Amino acid sequence: MGEDHAKEMVFSAPITPRPLATISEAVSAPTTPWPPTSAAPTPPIVSLPPSQLHSPSLTRSPLLPTNKTPNKSRNLTPRFITPLGSPLRKALKLTKLDPQDAWLPITESRNGNAYYAAFHTLCSGIGVQALVLPVAFTILGWTWGIISLALAFIWQLYTLYLMVQLHESVETGIRFSRYLQLASATFGDKMSKLFVAFPIMYLSGGTCVTLIIIGGSTSKLLYQTLCGATCTTQPLTTAEWYLVFTCAAIVLSQLPNLNSIAGISLVGAVTAVGYCTMLWTVSVAEGRLPGVSYNPVLSKRDISRAFDILNSLGIIAFAFRGHNLILEIQATMPSDEKHPSRIPMWRGVKVAYALIAMCLFPLAIGGYWAYGRLIPANGMLTALFAFHGQDVARTILGFVSCFVIINALSSFQIYAMPVFDMMESSYTTKFKKPCSWWLRVIIRAVFGFASFFVAVAIPFLSSLAGLIGGISLPVTLAYPCFMWLKMKKPNKFSPSWWINWGLGLFGMGLSGILTAAGLYVIIDTGVEVSFFNP
Repeated sequence: MGEDHAKEMVFSAPITPRPLATISEAVSAPTTPWPPTSAAPTPPIVSLPPSQLHSPSLTRSPLLPTNKTPNKSRNLTPRFITPLGSPLRKALKLTKLDPQDAWLPITESRNGNAYYAAFHTLCSGIGVQALVLPVAFTILGWTWGIISLALAFIWQLYTLYLMVQLHESVETGIRFSRYLQLASATFGDKMSKLFVAFPIMYLSGGTCVTLIIIGGSTSKLLYQTLCGATCTTQPLTTAEWYLVFTCAAIVLSQLPNLNSIAGISLVGAVTAVGYCTMLWTVSVAEGRLPGVSYNPVLSKRDISRAFDILNSLGIIAFAFRGHNLILEIQATMPSDEKHPSRIPMWRGVKVAYALIAMCLFPLAIGGYWAYGRLIPANGMLTALFAFHGQDVARTILGFVSCFVIINALSSFQIYAMPVFDMMESSYTTKFKKPCSWWLRVIIRAVFGFASFFVAVAIPFLSSLAGLIGGISLPVTLAYPCFMWLKMKKPNKFSPSWWINWGLGLFGMGLSGILTAAGLYVIIDTGVEVSFFNP
């Protein structure tokens, strides 16, 4: 902000004259999140729109005063300045002025609550990636499979807690509303773009592509199930089912912001719990397959055996993605001094992950018990139709397929929102104005059809779960530990210092090993590559 512009803003609000020494002391005073009550009164805000009241980068602190009594006097303070209990001059010196946050899909609405957080977290934290968990057990076996799944769940829940606590910085007064923002503040712009931006965008865009593949394929399966053997109509091709699913996803994506899709996330969460529960209960009720074996499937060569085990760990790691959305979900909540957003956010997360545990563990254990080493590489849904397609009622098969499709549509919305936010941010940065409604429609339609093109071009993307898990593992299990060390600065050699350094370094090393193992398994065993032939 130029000097002239700053002066204009400073003197546009009524300020009681002070001696020069007092003003100098106010400007040079150390930054504190909540100044003493004896500080100069805050200029009242009478025209600030509700969507900007808790914007992270529009204000020096996310914890804003709750006094809403209007002021009768004329106030010419610019709409985007919201100083917290400090002189306006000090606010101008320390505040990041970024009116764009009120224009972007993630932060333009701030009326979220613990229920919304639970819906979004559950919808993003459980999904079709959980269906391949029993496949990891075919390599790890009973004991190490359960131990690995339990340790991964505890580890990612711990790092999730770190992310919720790091969302608001009391020391600097900034809310980090996006994962990449926190990464930039921790590692620097260059390092974050190099090591964080790619896995973040892949977890968003790549997950949307995978959801199109799963949703389109399951739509075809649902049609065949309902139509039956006597159906005489000409069925759609797999690519055409992809297109049907993509069009439905694009229509739903026109909802403006993350808070507006809370209802969709609720439906997605309910259907995710529904199909996970139905899959393992039906599989267990039908009993074990004849001649089922639980002996781990291991290669004869030592190197191949080691990489198979690591690839299975990558499959388990892939089941716990979603950390790249936690800061965005928390950004939809209001926050003030007495009610910081981390409290309702953590409450919603605890409920969501209790339900996630109730789905993932029975699905992995029950699926492996029912099918053993015979389970297909695509997971539980394929196993149900392959082994019990004639034994189970078509109604149940139809409900399972329908729940998978609805969950995929709902998950598409929440994973696509960070991409929409990034694309609109580029526009608002360049043109200094919010996107119009028709431009939003175009942006979201372009992203949807681009994802459809990738899904048709690389329909085998969902078979690379181990490799994907290795690439995305640092986002979930390693980076939050380093962020905590940098932002909170625990005492050297304290328990927190040792835990976070240990988990962070181990996570980075494990990510490199799992990525190499995923590549080796793909090269060694092969993947059915079918470009533009879904």
